[in-house]
Amino acid sequence: MNYMTSTESPSKISTDCLIIGIYKDNNLSIAAKDIDKTCDGLITKLIKNGDVSPMLGEHQMLHFVNNINAKRLLILGLGDRSKFSINEFKKVNESAAIAIRNNKLNNFANYLTLEIKDKPNTYISARQSIEVILNNLYQFNEMKSKATDYSCSPKKIIIAISKKENANKTKLACEQADAISAGMNIARDLGNFPANICTPTFLAKKSQEIAKSYRNLSVKVHDEAAIKKLGMRSFLSVTEGSKEPAKLIEMHYKGAGSKQPIVLVGKGVTFDTGGISLKPSPAMDEMKYDMCGAATVIGTIAAVAKLQLPVNLTIVVPACENRPSSSATLPGDVIKSMSGQTIEILNTDAEGRLILCDALTYSEKFKPKYIIDVATLTGACVVALGHHRTAVMSNCDELSKLIINAGESSVDRAWALPMGDEYEAQLKSNFADFANIGGGGGGSITAACFLGKFTKNMKWAHLDIAGTAWISGDKKGSTGRPVPMLTEFIINQSNEKSS
Repeated sequence: MNYMTSTESPSKISTDCLIIGIYKDNNLSIAAKDIDKTCDGLITKLIKNGDVSPMLGEHQMLHFVNNINAKRLLILGLGDRSKFSINEFKKVNESAAIAIRNNKLNNFANYLTLEIKDKPNTYISARQSIEVILNNLYQFNEMKSKATDYSCSPKKIIIAISKKENANKTKLACEQADAISAGMNIARDLGNFPANICTPTFLAKKSQEIAKSYRNLSVKVHDEAAIKKLGMRSFLSVTEGSKEPAKLIEMHYKGAGSKQPIVLVGKGVTFDTGGISLKPSPAMDEMKYDMCGAATVIGTIAAVAKLQLPVNLTIVVPACENRPSSSATLPGDVIKSMSGQTIEILNTDAEGRLILCDALTYSEKFKPKYIIDVATLTGACVVALGHHRTAVMSNCDELSKLIINAGESSVDRAWALPMGDEYEAQLKSNFADFANIGGGGGGSITAACFLGKFTKNMKWAHLDIAGTAWISGDKKGSTGRPVPMLTEFIINQSNEKSS
């Protein structure tokens, strides 16, 4: 994709589609004022006649408007000017993408970027514009006999800026947005593949393919024999009931010499039946998304590699299936983890933490600056935060704040939940060092407390993405979150002068 900036007046720019907006109460955007003046009050007349709506997200496409050089004019409702912030900006850019995706456009010019008042507005508006539009042009056709591709396949996107001196900052924002969108697409593709295709072996092969695409990126895949030799009995207890072999995938991006790496650990349960503690049937098909933690960290390292950031990043993915069979782990079984700690498995559907704990122990050998695990871990997280924010739990306030701030900057938001002895006490077991589930409420927190038992020597955070990794209903599919937040966090880390 080619990204360009422009300070040219909207009426003069040559493009397949010019995107402008109008506010409520006959308030025109900066670009709309220019078009209205050039076209003898066209926009004002359209508003007066009710032919265009200023309501947020409403849109109208006009073709071959006189006195302007654009072939099409897309007018979007921006709602109330006083309430127009980054959230509204994202919504209208989503509407813009929906409006243009069935038009054959080689390029378009977005003048909505002049409307953001948040600081630094140039960077934020450009990056969010590209991310949102590319996100809404995404399609998953790999499993269809006949692809239903959108007509819009732009080769160039023009971003309006108010000053020429903002050009470099805007182009950087576009490059970062492009890489983040590519990483999100990888994560979404992996999440959207069905479990009969996206097996642990498939995840490993895709990781190897991705590694070949970028400099400074390598991959190592451990098979079950190697996993057993490492002493990862907790990890292997989850896959006992499946004929699909487990894989431990590690990818390394080297962009900063000998500096300490950041390590991301992603839960890769390619299908979760719950094991012997079988899940209910409704919506069980969505348990193919239980590997979205793995998809997220793979997408993130791809984005970082595409940007060639001056940072070292390692990802570790324990990948397996969780199925019931005559060989499956039983409730009440006690297993020894790689750390040597023993675990009473009271519920085989609390399996994500069983694979993550060994992956976290394994990751300590990389001596990480920070370690972050990412997992669709608990339904309790959805109850707590809905589908809006990723939950963050950490043994390091500094790390927690860095992640949450990255979520705010990337508009891929998170929220901190507490941890403490009062929650950890719920994991008490009469037969092992601790159990894999706690009693009573706070399920997301007790899950994090379980993982915290394996990360005491590291600055660690746990991201529960059960509410943000995918959506249900008519638009069912993987979201690619929180690739933007994690990539933003790593961009920020790469800008630091020392490790």
